[in-house]
Amino acid sequence: MSTLGERQEALIRALVAGGELPEGFDKDDAAVVSAALLRKRAGEVAHHLPVVRHTLGDRYLQLFTAWADGRPKTTSHADAQAFVAHLQDIGELPRPPWYQRFRKVLRK
Repeated sequence: MSTLGERQEALIRALVAGGELPEGFDKDDAAVVSAALLRKRAGEVAHHLPVVRHTLGDRYLQLFTAWADGRPKTTSHADAQAFVAHLQDIGELPRPPWYQRFRKVLRK
């Protein structure tokens, strides 16, 4: 039998990191809460990245939730940095001009 603390920890993992929902919790209710927490997280990251949010427009939430789903949050700032790197990797945002010069130097 698990302790209350272990059940609470499992519930948090299920809601924010894609973990398995502990027994006794409604899956539909948990999905609603999980989606709301993901939208809240997207808003926090958008606060750090207003230009990115504006550039992506209506696609921002879709791209962010696809990236963040199942990925545990560390900090909003770290999420923002990692999300921008992801967007650059998939071609949604251009890399800064110095990036190509830096990569050429590294290859030599």
